[in-house]
Amino acid sequence: MTTTIHNLGFPSIGHRRELKMAVEAYWKGNSSQSELMETAKTLNAKHWNLQKEQDLDLIPVYDFSFYDRMLDTICLLGAAPKRFGFKSQAVDIDGYFGMARGLKEQPALEMTKWFDTNYHYIVPELNADLSFAPQMDALLHTIEHAKSVLSANQVKPVLIGPLTFLYLGKEKSDDAKFNRLSLLEKVIPAYQSILSQLKEKGIEWVQIDEPVLTLDLPQEWISKLNSTYEALNQNAPKILLTTYFESVANHAEQLKALPVAGLHLDLVRAPQQLDSFLQKYPTEKVLSLGLIDGRNIWRSDFSAVLSTLTKAKKELNERLWLAPSCSLLHVPVDLNQEHKLDAELKSWLAFGVQRLEELSILRKGLDQGEKAIEEELNANRAAAEARQKSPKIHNTLTQERIAKLDQVSDKRTSEFHARQKKQRAVLQLPSFPTTTIGSFPQTQTIRQARAAFKKGQLAKVEYDEAMRAEIRQAIEKQESLGIDVLVHGEAERNDMVEYFGEQLAGFAFTQSGWVQSYGSRCVKPPLIYGDVYRPSAMTVEWISFAQQQSKKPVKGMLTGPVTILQWSFYRNDQSREKTANQIALAIRDEVQDLEEAGIKIIQIDEPAYREGLPLKKADWQAYLNWASRAFRLSSCSVKDETQIHTHMCYSEFNDIFPGIVEMDADVITIEASRSDLELLKGFKSFNYPNEIGPGVYDVHSPAIPSVDSMVKMLKTAAGVLSPEQLWVNPDCGLKTRGWAEVEPALKNMVIAAKTMQKEFAATVSQ
Repeated sequence: MTTTIHNLGFPSIGHRRELKMAVEAYWKGNSSQSELMETAKTLNAKHWNLQKEQDLDLIPVYDFSFYDRMLDTICLLGAAPKRFGFKSQAVDIDGYFGMARGLKEQPALEMTKWFDTNYHYIVPELNADLSFAPQMDALLHTIEHAKSVLSANQVKPVLIGPLTFLYLGKEKSDDAKFNRLSLLEKVIPAYQSILSQLKEKGIEWVQIDEPVLTLDLPQEWISKLNSTYEALNQNAPKILLTTYFESVANHAEQLKALPVAGLHLDLVRAPQQLDSFLQKYPTEKVLSLGLIDGRNIWRSDFSAVLSTLTKAKKELNERLWLAPSCSLLHVPVDLNQEHKLDAELKSWLAFGVQRLEELSILRKGLDQGEKAIEEELNANRAAAEARQKSPKIHNTLTQERIAKLDQVSDKRTSEFHARQKKQRAVLQLPSFPTTTIGSFPQTQTIRQARAAFKKGQLAKVEYDEAMRAEIRQAIEKQESLGIDVLVHGEAERNDMVEYFGEQLAGFAFTQSGWVQSYGSRCVKPPLIYGDVYRPSAMTVEWISFAQQQSKKPVKGMLTGPVTILQWSFYRNDQSREKTANQIALAIRDEVQDLEEAGIKIIQIDEPAYREGLPLKKADWQAYLNWASRAFRLSSCSVKDETQIHTHMCYSEFNDIFPGIVEMDADVITIEASRSDLELLKGFKSFNYPNEIGPGVYDVHSPAIPSVDSMVKMLKTAAGVLSPEQLWVNPDCGLKTRGWAEVEPALKNMVIAAKTMQKEFAATVSQ
């Protein structure tokens, strides 16, 4: 009997980001709802056929999303917040997007990182009055469509489990005693209804994702696991309970005893957990092993995977299943679209489609013996050996700098309060100083110039002048608005990580390696394949030009080492810490050059700082130590008078404040508008000493914030922290917005800051 192979999820965006184009055209009113739905139908069929071609036994269905699967689950459960005023629990497509992006009178649902990935999910709002009434139309329609493309027994619907849905939600209740776990008894009947209807439709297997089981869950949540799945298993298809991103070995005995038909384990991130499950594994259950990396792009080591599979098959026989470690949402769609990558480097890689091919090859090797895949095994081994020995990977100077790292200072000369006095004397900023996070709208003019330059249709001198014109305009607009600390707008930058990676050694880039970050926002992560160093200055010319246009301070804008690491497909042949330190030294060189050029404020963005945090608390401190040190390595060589900023967004920070303090940035700007400034309470309780810019409006919503709304936020912030600590800024960069939205929003922001300045001055004078 052949080994079962299956997939946990496939990227929704399409080979050429067709979904992004369709969704944004719909938002702009340039296409109809029926056209949007037709695009989704076409993409679903294409992705199912790709998986069918690799002879997958079970293919994920309902893994496709117009925006986010947690948002889809809110709609599936009929759990839209009442504040949106929907007339029924069945939410149409405009209501769906309204919850994600905000409506005229209602801010969007909060958004934050999905575990330790760069994917952002929509956070469910939970309160005691919330009711659940399953809305099955979209799910059932998708299943019927899948059955027209696949054989019925290949269709495997994918659901986010009830524990994960509730645990990742946020309590929004006036009742301080409300605990979102109390909603479990309400949501279980909704899941039972969904599962029973799937069984009626002839579904044999359903995948229920419970990745929260990899976290350090409170015991009260773990105690509900058995009763939850005893209830869900009644009149339901066979349940494959899926975990990923970390080990669940601490729950092994409980999971093995659950009344489900199978379990899935991530053996890429946590290979050590296998033994805990193979020991006395129940004879009636299947065990799915995630041995193909769903989060990185380096080819699998066929020999190592087959060794593990052979060991497992001795215990499990036909109950052994093989799959990627997690959904392929986190990798690009297809390596075959890359026609310009170095041939040797390309031979080391596997994207989404290639991961499916690896599944098929490995099953053949396991079931028929290694002789049956001798050609593929030899090619796999040759690629691995070539990568290990390639001179492209190693740089002697970088290795020497890393070897001497203990001799490099990672501390500022003076403590913060001493630096603060010197910086205030130099900068002469008002109270509640205004700034932005860095980027301004990437207009069609900018994109056309960049595309023409890349195609050789625009000479470098002409391209540079076009970018200078954009920088001049950005400076003029900010000065006319009255902003205190300016930015150059980043017109010359395609992406905050890709831009730097293109100028650093050790990086490679794809043409079509797009990955979804949130909604329609896609990023094209660089590939870190070798030792990193900075051949020459990266930003000094642009920032210096911008500073020449104004007497106000212009921030030098850099991306930090942890974010460059996390938002790239990083090397798997050395530790993250070592790669982060290599990047930090390159950024350190740039910081020194900016300071020498007369730039008085330098912002080193670290939005991925928390994203890199391990999921198990026992591993946190080691990470925080090296991540904070990498930031300090990049920033600490400047004089006291030079002000270092950093920016973080869409993450929970309350449990990592010691690490943030250890970064020792003079000013930190954070996303705060979607979370109602809740993050500031943590800064207050920890007695954070440095300066903070809480984002006063949501840049991911097309709504233009009012002066009153921002004044209200600033007053709340000033009631939590000292007014002297506060800066005023949006919650993130403005790259994705248009000037028609940006200018009135920033105008209102400046008015709000001036209102606070007057109130603060009046308070001080009393």
